[in-house]
Amino acid sequence: MLRAMIDKPSGVAEAGCKAERGEGRRMSSNEDGAAFDYIVVGGGSAGCVVTNRLVDRQGARVLLLEAGWPDDNPMIRMPAGFIKFLNGSKFLTEHLAVPQEQLGGRRPAIWQGNVLGGGSSVNAMVYMRGRPADYDHWDEVTGGAGWSWADMLPYFLRQEANQRFNNPMHGIDGPLRVSDPVHVAEMSYIYLRTMQAQGVKLVDDFNAGDQRGVGFMQTTTYPRVRCSAVRAFLDPVRGNRNLEVKTRAKVTRVLFEGRRASGVEHRIDGATHTARATRAVILTAGAFVTPQLLMLSGIGPAAHLREHGLEVLVDAPGVGANLHDHHEVPLIASTDRNYGYFKEDRGWRMLANGLNYLLFKGGPVASGGVDACAFVNPQEPAGEPTIKLYCVPLVYGDKEVLNREPMPGVTFTSCVLQPKARGSVRLRSADPLDLPLVDPNYLGHPDDMRLQVDALLHARTVMRTRPMADTIVEELLPGAAVVDREGLEEHCRRTVKTNWHPCGTARMGRAGDPMAVLTPDLAVKGVEALHVLDASLMPTVPHGNTNAPTMAAADRAVDKLLGRSQPS
Repeated sequence: MLRAMIDKPSGVAEAGCKAERGEGRRMSSNEDGAAFDYIVVGGGSAGCVVTNRLVDRQGARVLLLEAGWPDDNPMIRMPAGFIKFLNGSKFLTEHLAVPQEQLGGRRPAIWQGNVLGGGSSVNAMVYMRGRPADYDHWDEVTGGAGWSWADMLPYFLRQEANQRFNNPMHGIDGPLRVSDPVHVAEMSYIYLRTMQAQGVKLVDDFNAGDQRGVGFMQTTTYPRVRCSAVRAFLDPVRGNRNLEVKTRAKVTRVLFEGRRASGVEHRIDGATHTARATRAVILTAGAFVTPQLLMLSGIGPAAHLREHGLEVLVDAPGVGANLHDHHEVPLIASTDRNYGYFKEDRGWRMLANGLNYLLFKGGPVASGGVDACAFVNPQEPAGEPTIKLYCVPLVYGDKEVLNREPMPGVTFTSCVLQPKARGSVRLRSADPLDLPLVDPNYLGHPDDMRLQVDALLHARTVMRTRPMADTIVEELLPGAAVVDREGLEEHCRRTVKTNWHPCGTARMGRAGDPMAVLTPDLAVKGVEALHVLDASLMPTVPHGNTNAPTMAAADRAVDKLLGRSQPS
């Protein structure tokens, strides 16, 4: 019954951002060799921004190719709908890591969006920019090329339409809707009061330049529906005659004339097609697929390419290197009653919550599942935050590891903000339909393990502080009996997982940096007319969720591509 109601059109649900969906006129690219000014490969957060700017600001003819599905499932519009995808969905691609020696051979799964809008269509919608120092570091790495906080802030402002803030740090006229949590679990309020009891300050705005403290996270939802990159950036240009969007279109390689990118080869329904780009090919396929495409196209570590029988166009050892990701480890406890989302997605509660949302756009379905977090430093409390400590208002973790019947509870997930370990992306084979080999190397650096354990110990102090302590029945994981660092390290090895923020696999850098794949203007070194404008470009991951930084960086990159210095 609920599913039938969900599948009915909803005018309110479709109006989450400023523009309504429109269908673009299909151009002539069904024929091999059709020409466009630009071909954008990957319709995720970055790809939608890039497409919008090229079509709207430049009047360019653009072909956007997305390997995943259309974003037409009604669950995508609902803020909590993505939770239904986490147990397996065609809208997610599971990248199973290569066996991790430092984790006892475990193979953590890292899901990535397989749908138009990419992560912005299936994520928890957190709008988090990171610290100014993150971007000042990017600027330093690129030799002062215009990637500082002062350079990036205008792009955050241009994109944003904030529900509450209107000040020098926030915009109100952009296409990306950003709002406060609509539904907040009781446990989230308990968490805020508990952290304040520990002397942690209450933060009203994590995006104003200073993250230190505890508070509610703003999300890309308004009015009470998901505002994905499709809604914000692609829909406003969807009806433009210069744009064609193709989904279920798997790009297999970039085509070259000499050393100039001239187009792409792609597959649709098993048939191979080509399309030409007269100005540039732009890769926005994400931190796993973008380096895979570069290598399949002859750009990458020469010896690795030759192992797979691929001709080397550019020996670029940095392609696929520098992979890093925010990783997290849980501390889980049962509570004396439900303070959050226990069984809210089952039985009659699911029906009631679905009706509440459909009729009033309220209740748990209007939530992203996690309302509050804190930025803290468990090793040096007065130092810069090194951990993002989420409070999840339910028992959240690997069921096989937990091995308990479902029960009400709370989960504290400690996310390492600047991991030192680096992993890699490599080719599984020369077949472009094979997923790449992903080695995240979680906890591969001893400092990462030390910080992760210290974060667990800090989470325990939170759990044992009132008023949180008044709700706790039992520590379920790692368990109160695990007290020494050796035991906590083993818990980390058993449970560490992704926070879904992989980046850095085709990073930008100075001209003389041998591991930099991109110039400071995000052109691929050694060739012409080929650019990377997704999270692969990041030298280091920001201190926070990566969706907002990825979109702002893509926006900044288009201006660089077009020779503009500031937003217009």
